[in-house]
Amino acid sequence: MNTKNNWEEVYVLTEHWKSDLLFYKDDLLFLHHLIDKYFIWITKPENLVMVKEIKVDLFDLGIKCGDLLEKVGKHIIQLGYLVENQKREDSGIFTMEHQHLENEITTFVKTFRLNRKEVFAITEYIMDSEAFYNIMEPKQS
Repeated sequence: MNTKNNWEEVYVLTEHWKSDLLFYKDDLLFLHHLIDKYFIWITKPENLVMVKEIKVDLFDLGIKCGDLLEKVGKHIIQLGYLVENQKREDSGIFTMEHQHLENEITTFVKTFRLNRKEVFAITEYIMDSEAFYNIMEPKQS
């Protein structure tokens, strides 16, 4: 396989990263919406603390996602230069940057998945505990 085909494979992979990150960006918006939808029903202080913590985590993930999207965009441009001039001396540096970016994306995806599970677990817990709390509370006439 020649160098051009190798760079084309790297390009396809990088475009997949971009597509995945755009999906995660949209999914983060959904998770924020999900939390905000149930936030108004929270009455227990400990549940408020849990929700605030997960909101901070999601906000941080959103920043990281945006940062990665920007890096991937620049990476694609650099890749275009390499395809145009395959004898460039900085192809080794590009390969190292590619591996580093792949590691960053892998870490982001793992963190995202954990946070997503946590959002659903917290949402379920809050719905159950808040409903139970409101049922057990004496009604005042």
